[in-house]
Amino acid sequence: MVWTITPEAPGSPVAAALWRAYYTEVSDRWYLLHEGRRTAPAELEREITARTGAELAPPRGRLLVARYGGRPAGSAGVRLLDASTAELTRVFLHAGMRGRGGAALLVAAAEDTARDLGATTLVLDTRDDLVEARALYTRLGYEETAPHNDDRYAEHWFRKELALPRH
Repeated sequence: MVWTITPEAPGSPVAAALWRAYYTEVSDRWYLLHEGRRTAPAELEREITARTGAELAPPRGRLLVARYGGRPAGSAGVRLLDASTAELTRVFLHAGMRGRGGAALLVAAAEDTARDLGATTLVLDTRDDLVEARALYTRLGYEETAPHNDDRYAEHWFRKELALPRH
């Protein structure tokens, strides 16, 4: 099986299905850890509807979809915060697709996308309980840094200076 990573419209059915899977997983993990329950269905629908991913649309953003053997397996978003800084967001692989090298490929494609958008720095935030994500970012050369936002759920902030394009 082969990984492919391509841009996708944030409002496409594939993007919507991946966003739902991503949000369900990270929300359920948070609620199970902090409140001993899964996300309430009404809350899940409200948040999915409110966070459309429009900020990941061109010209200032991109949504990337990873496919494994042609089937949607995950996604990552990049959006410009300013002329030289982009944010990496919504990095996700379906649980059954993890451990096959797709996450590193997805982040590398997101870094290339950030460069194409003119960014020289890529930042991101994550949570304490997302230990796999923190390990991935550290392994890929991201350094933990001071907060760059005031997101309610952010507990760790990372940044990476982007090298010249790999062309």
